[in-house]
Amino acid sequence: MSYNHAAMNLELDNHCALVTGSSRGTGQIIAQRLAAEGATVLVHGLERGQAESAVEHIASGVPITGDIRTDAGAAEVVAACAEYDVDILINNYGTADSGSWLEASTNDWLDAYQKNVLSAQRLIQALLPSMCDAGWGRIINLGTIGSTRPNSRMPHYYASKGALATMTISLAKEVAGTGVRVNLVSPGLILTPEVRAAYLERGKREGWGDTWELIEPHVARDIPIGRIVEREEVANLVAFLASPLADAIHGQNIRIDGGALGILS
Repeated sequence: MSYNHAAMNLELDNHCALVTGSSRGTGQIIAQRLAAEGATVLVHGLERGQAESAVEHIASGVPITGDIRTDAGAAEVVAACAEYDVDILINNYGTADSGSWLEASTNDWLDAYQKNVLSAQRLIQALLPSMCDAGWGRIINLGTIGSTRPNSRMPHYYASKGALATMTISLAKEVAGTGVRVNLVSPGLILTPEVRAAYLERGKREGWGDTWELIEPHVARDIPIGRIVEREEVANLVAFLASPLADAIHGQNIRIDGGALGILS
C-alpha cells in the first residue's frame, strides 16, 4: 500500500508531543505524523546522537536524550522537556527481548518491567500534573495484542505488556474529570523492514515465491484483511487519539491487527 502523508487536519497546532523511542522505527513514523499535523514533537533517543539524527527527517522535531529505563535518565528527559508545554505523551518505547520460561532469569523479568512499564510510569508521573492543571492532555501507551493473547515464548515481555495494559486503565480512572485522555494502542504484527526481510527469506525457502506480493498472502493467512498492518497505519491511529477530535475515547485498549484477534480468537 502507499500512503498520502498530507496532514489530516487533526487540530494539533499549538500542541507539543513527547514520543519516547522515536529516534527510529515505528516511533519515528509516529513522530513524523504528529509533526505533519502541526505539533511540536520532542524526538527521544536513549543515547546521544540518536535523536539528533532522527530530527533531520522530522519537521518541527526537537531532539531529547535520556535513558528512561532508569530514574536518572528519565529525570534527564523531563528536565529537557521543561521549556516546552508537553500536553501529549506517547509512550512508544519498549523492547521484546528473547527468552523462555526455563531460560529467562529473574533479572530478565525485572529488565522487561523496567523497559516496558516503568519507562512509561516515570514520564507519566512527571508530566501528568501539568496536563491536569491545564485541563487537557493525551497519554497514549503502545502495547501489543500479546497482552490479551500471549505466546508461550518471551513470557517476561508479555507479562510486562500486560502490566502496561492494566496500568493504562488504572490511570484512566485516576484522571477522570480532568480533561486528560488515556488510551492503549495494541498492534499485532507490523510490517517493519526487518519483518519484511525475514519473511522474504522464509518465503523463498518455503517456495511461496520471490516477491513480497507473492509471499505476503502466506504470511497473512490468519489476518482477515489479508495483509500485515503497516507502521503508518499505527501512526495514523496514534495521531487521531492524540488529537482534540478523539475527546470521547478514554480508557480503551484499541487493537490494530487487521482483525486477527477479534475475529479469529
